[in-house]
Amino acid sequence: MPTPRPGTPVRGSTTGRPIMAAMDLLGRRWALRILWELHAGPLGARALLGQCEGMSSSVLYQRLRELTASGIIAPSPDGYELTRLGAALSQALRPLNEWAITWAQAQEQNDHNPAKA
Repeated sequence: MPTPRPGTPVRGSTTGRPIMAAMDLLGRRWALRILWELHAGPLGARALLGQCEGMSSSVLYQRLRELTASGIIAPSPDGYELTRLGAALSQALRPLNEWAITWAQAQEQNDHNPAKA
């Protein structure tokens, strides 16, 4: 499957709108986890594999290629690191993370009080 690019058809969009291309890229297995692990600083492939238990090396290297081709990460002397664009993405995802925490708390409350859901 080719790396999603804005302006070309991607999963869910024949027009390849930028948001759809980004969602296709970020929705691939392990892509967000790799970004999460790199937000604190550069890591090598072996360290990433150690942090992402259950991910195969072939999937890791495929995601690294895709995220590098997309300009979100780049090779560094210490492995891989977020680019300026990747750091901006990390910042953009923070409100979604905050929402997800609120959502998880609401789900937990609904699980404890199903009649109020």
